[in-house]
Amino acid sequence: MAIHEIDKINTSEEENTDQLSGLSEAAITWDPSNKAPDSEAGSSSNIEIGTLAIQNVVKTLPGSPGVYRMLNKEGDALYVGKAKNLKKRVVSYTRVDQLPYRLKRMVSETRSMEIVQTNTEAEALLLESNLIKRLGPRFNVLLRDDKSFPYILITGDHEAPQITKHRGVQKRDGRYFGPFADVKSVNQTITALEKAFLLRSCSDGVYTNRTRPCLMYQIKRCSAPCVGRVSLNNYASHVKEAESYLSGSSMEFQKKMALKMQEAAGEQDYEQAAVYRDRIRALTSIQSKQEINVAEIDDADVFSLFEKAGQSCIQVFFFRAGRNYGNRSYFPSHDKTIDPETVLTSFIAQFYTNKPVPKLVMVSHKLPEQLILSEALSSKAGYRVEINQPQRGAKRKLIENATVNAREALARRMAESASQRRLLEGLADMLSLDSTPERVEVYDNSHTQGSEAYGGMIVAGLEGFTKKAYRKFKIRGDKAPESDKPSEPHLEIQSEAAFTGGDDYAMMREVLTRRLSRSLKEDPDRQTDQWPGLLVLDGGQGQLTVGIEVLEELGLSDIPIVAIAKGQDRNAGRERIFLPNRPSFLVDPKDPVLYFIQRLRDEAHRYAIETHRKGRSNARLKSVLDGIPGIGAKRKKALLFKFGSADAVARAGIEDLEAVEGVSRVVAQSIYDHFNTE
Repeated sequence: MAIHEIDKINTSEEENTDQLSGLSEAAITWDPSNKAPDSEAGSSSNIEIGTLAIQNVVKTLPGSPGVYRMLNKEGDALYVGKAKNLKKRVVSYTRVDQLPYRLKRMVSETRSMEIVQTNTEAEALLLESNLIKRLGPRFNVLLRDDKSFPYILITGDHEAPQITKHRGVQKRDGRYFGPFADVKSVNQTITALEKAFLLRSCSDGVYTNRTRPCLMYQIKRCSAPCVGRVSLNNYASHVKEAESYLSGSSMEFQKKMALKMQEAAGEQDYEQAAVYRDRIRALTSIQSKQEINVAEIDDADVFSLFEKAGQSCIQVFFFRAGRNYGNRSYFPSHDKTIDPETVLTSFIAQFYTNKPVPKLVMVSHKLPEQLILSEALSSKAGYRVEINQPQRGAKRKLIENATVNAREALARRMAESASQRRLLEGLADMLSLDSTPERVEVYDNSHTQGSEAYGGMIVAGLEGFTKKAYRKFKIRGDKAPESDKPSEPHLEIQSEAAFTGGDDYAMMREVLTRRLSRSLKEDPDRQTDQWPGLLVLDGGQGQLTVGIEVLEELGLSDIPIVAIAKGQDRNAGRERIFLPNRPSFLVDPKDPVLYFIQRLRDEAHRYAIETHRKGRSNARLKSVLDGIPGIGAKRKKALLFKFGSADAVARAGIEDLEAVEGVSRVVAQSIYDHFNTE
């Protein structure tokens, strides 16, 4: 790839004659004269400045495929686009009169561009989708919900393979089957496969240390290879049968089981016949949960988009080995003027940036760049990927069913969003706010007599709870490390006193200071949407006073703040509201806004307690081995695997320690000395 970068182009009307031909990497600066700063310029002036910046980039652009990025004055990406001919595409942004309002706004904010040349348009499409996903430019279609999908894994690194669910990077040896739409589908399928093929689901550590069959064997969901109740050869045949079934040979296996059941019954071996019967029933239970199966489909993903009032829902169905593995709804963020075909194209390109691509992708709309997208996905997958818009038959019915699901999911979301907006508006009225808050942050702390103290922050907005924005804070109680300190002198705020166990005020001060100071450091001009429209503190007048002090110290007194305390005996429904410079008051127990406040407070309470419990659990799991120099996670695991407990390691001799994998003579001596030196 050839890369052309133009950084921080500050243009003026006087300087527009620089020649940039042959530029590979350069920084060009125009010194504006007699021109007000961008922030003070009018809208038409901003468009002229943006157009001028683009015009100077166009001079050096080739007529080859590539990706371009529009950048604002801070260098943040506004838009990422791809083109078969960079020069022709980018020059179109200089014809402002022909642009829609959305692109006019984008041009008015553009101050520089970055260009990447690629060999083909398909390569440009893949790069574009990767950059959109990484940078999140606000003028692009954005895939918001990007959780990884769960898979079923049959391990390949053990003599008796394990069946388990897996999410994330597929590093472990074995065969992966999926993706499934949700964990519930995976759990149901694994349970049925355990019954049908008697595969173990226990960890390798549990398997190694078993001396007698576990409960899974007793309830006929494992053949107990750990204690030799089944030979490894027979267990391997069970594994092959399960892999074959998950690969699509379900009917053949069931016919085979039916014949064996009949043979056993004919020989009056009714106990064995019952085993085969139960295995057939388990497999049938999987198939009965597949809902929609299309005989003509092997591996395919189905994408159907429904659009209403400028909002879109994309329903994705997953088919693997001819069976439906479930579906999931997505609500991409995009400007209401973008047509559905473009939204769907951009969504699919981003969707597969970190997911395996099936051989068939079915869509509800004719995509404007269908052939290019197919070529790009084929290049990524290593085999031909077909993108098809079915017109008739079973596949068309499948698209129609997905569209119905998308329509209903969007209707539910719009109804919930409208209800959420009404509640936020009611909250603004109750608290006499100047505007309706679109981002509400709620804070709570949790600890056990001051130990393992954590603060939790939850976020709610027009779409409900935004769990990706939740944050947890391990209470330090002392001076923050240098890496956490803001760079601005006026932001160097520390707690008035060192934290002492159970001091809720000091904890609240620390959490608020750390959260807001970091935001000021990263966004001193408060240009992003990550700033709260309302701060809600779980507590009373004391917490509110601390919050007000932190806001004043950081110069953020314009952010509304409120504290909410339960009534006497922590009676829900008698919450008292505390506001700055106003008497506290109670809310009508029947007011819907009160229920909304309770939901916010309870979610913050749940998150803080959950965070504290995890921290407390992790602290309890710390081993005495952690304090030995040279003992990391891998060696600790090997030692515990060998000896069973830290106490047994402490009693072991040097020769025994040295026999552990990864433990040298020097390390063995260090471990021995740690436990045996006075």
